[in-house]
Amino acid sequence: MTPPTTPPTTPPMASSPWRGHDLGTRTVSYTERDAILYALAVGARASDLDLVFEERLRVLPTFALTLAQWAPDALGSLGAFDIRTAVHGAQRLTVLRPLARAGELSMSARVAEVWDKGSAAVFDIEVASDCFVATWSLFAPGCGGFGGERGPAAPERPQTPAEHHLTVDTGPDQAALYRLLGDRHHMHIDPEAARAAGMPRPFLHGLCTLAAATLPMAEAQGAHPADLVELQARFAAPVFPGDRLDVHGWSDGTGLRFEASVKESKALSGGRVRFRSARSADTTPDQP
Repeated sequence: MTPPTTPPTTPPMASSPWRGHDLGTRTVSYTERDAILYALAVGARASDLDLVFEERLRVLPTFALTLAQWAPDALGSLGAFDIRTAVHGAQRLTVLRPLARAGELSMSARVAEVWDKGSAAVFDIEVASDCFVATWSLFAPGCGGFGGERGPAAPERPQTPAEHHLTVDTGPDQAALYRLLGDRHHMHIDPEAARAAGMPRPFLHGLCTLAAATLPMAEAQGAHPADLVELQARFAAPVFPGDRLDVHGWSDGTGLRFEASVKESKALSGGRVRFRSARSADTTPDQP
């Protein structure tokens, strides 16, 4: 009698030593001035009084990402990757409750996952607070090859014609303004640092471009940009100050899929946003 054969076993995938690393907690304070400066930096107009006037202020949910910038910076300072060559590959944000007009926000951060892309790795850095959960995905050349999983693939572009066609005009000084919110990496202001990162000149922060695009996308859905609930985006190529973005959008029942490009070029970014139904400005939380 032939003994039963034992099916071959697949060896477990290796993982990066940075996976699960605790980056600690931090409490960050901010003022109405910070929230207004942020709104102006991502494209709000002086006529958008509920975004730029303290008497009516509603804080844009993406402002939270500037308050949490310490977490990916902390991982870079620990030597997990080369901060001169790592780039922001993707961003996720889930809004749990609105931000107050001013106050303090306590956050905890960890390395949720490290994906092995062969010659590079992608570090997923998760920051959690009572108001939001956000995840940075940082693409780090030279950090892969440890035998781990490659991670999820990018979603495919919808095959149907876009239902919305929006434009976003970026300003020539927008990167210089946005960096005052906390992300002061030199590649966004210094031509030499930009060239060292492989760019011909300083480029916009991905989060600045993304937040700027949410303003017209909210309008296209009949929502207020402060009613953002969920945001997911991938960054495929840089945007330079002064570029005009063409944004195409597809409704998917509960949110809006989008793709952004410059002058008929390949897609620079894409993702999905979801907003609550528009509410009146008097629902803004009081300043603590």
